[in-house]
Amino acid sequence: MLDGRYLRENLDAVRDAMGARAGDWDFDRFIALDDERRGLIAEVESRQAVRNDLSRRIGELMKSGQRDEAEDAKERVRAVNEEIAEIDARRTGVEAEVREMLLTIPNIPHESVPTGADESDNVEVRRWGTPPTFEFEPVAHWDLGPDLGAIDFERGVKLAKSRFVVLGRDGARLNRALINFMLDTHGARGYREWSVPAMANSETLLGTGQLPKFADDLFHTDDGLYLIPTAEVQLTNLHRDEVLEAADMPLRYCAYTPCFREEAGAAGRDTRGMIRVHQFDKVELVKFARPEESLDALESMVADAEHILQKLGLAYRTIVLCTGDMGFGAAKTYDLEVWLPSYNDYKEISSCSDCWDFQARRANIKYRSPGEFKGSRFVHTLNGSGLAVGRTLVAVLENYQQEDGSVVVPEVLRPYMGGQEVIRRER
Repeated sequence: MLDGRYLRENLDAVRDAMGARAGDWDFDRFIALDDERRGLIAEVESRQAVRNDLSRRIGELMKSGQRDEAEDAKERVRAVNEEIAEIDARRTGVEAEVREMLLTIPNIPHESVPTGADESDNVEVRRWGTPPTFEFEPVAHWDLGPDLGAIDFERGVKLAKSRFVVLGRDGARLNRALINFMLDTHGARGYREWSVPAMANSETLLGTGQLPKFADDLFHTDDGLYLIPTAEVQLTNLHRDEVLEAADMPLRYCAYTPCFREEAGAAGRDTRGMIRVHQFDKVELVKFARPEESLDALESMVADAEHILQKLGLAYRTIVLCTGDMGFGAAKTYDLEVWLPSYNDYKEISSCSDCWDFQARRANIKYRSPGEFKGSRFVHTLNGSGLAVGRTLVAVLENYQQEDGSVVVPEVLRPYMGGQEVIRRER
């Protein structure tokens, strides 16, 4: 959430930022509400001054024995108090509407973010590794996985509906191996592991920005709980309404969770296979950082996610998203895209974002640094996939496939699969 005062004092700059994001926000309505709010505050203050004068006058009248005049003044005070209560009620309604508006405006892009309309304007930063070459026609995971008994799309539909997947045999083992490998690797790089609920209440989702804007993308229950779209929601809100110590930052957290999204992509886009599904596994990274360390924390988070791909030997590229392609709460975002032979292209496997104080303001997460400043200030929050497990599984199957239909298990995963070196067809 943006600071309302900052928005008021920097309207033109915020308008430009929203224009760069292709955002559609009712600035005129905000200005009108803000003017109304300030007018109501002025009315209250004016009536409070009248009430204070009357109160002083009552005392003087009582001392001088003018009781009838004092009673008249008391009646006027009661009337003024009723007026103040009425105006305060109107102000409360206006302020609630202002807050609702502030909850719907996206974050302001950092000045280092490239300006652009959509993903075609994203900027590639670097590449790592070389996509594999095959002396045979490589098979897409949606055919390779079922042939190996590793992926079962039909049973996913039978058990739930389309775009749910069942993993069997070595597919399930590979998925579990990837999760444990990712958690162990990030743990060795300083991340503290958490196990968090797969469901969240509305206040939690409000804190990280999924509500109210993305309510239609969430699976929810009748009692007000939602299935989480990412562990970012839970990890960030661990410190909701708390004040952290500057000396402890940056805090680095990670967690594995299943993730759920009702609308996992437009019809006809990446709907074949496991690229866009309603339920998927992910290892998430979250950081809490001091403002001056925020961008450095983002760069190191990207390096941590890249480290997983490098250990797996998967070719990828790193891009910085332009203003028109960033997520709602992000001030700056890097995407990692892994090479997938089925697309003959790179596909997103991780997104790492610096949210600045946007989430912290919504969730009321602050920090104190007694030797630096008085009171407390909002922290900066960061989040990133480390990695999306299902897409990593797809990348392993496709990039390590052999001509006989088998798949070589990357060396770093073999200890997690009991020493298994190759995934073969069921006999």
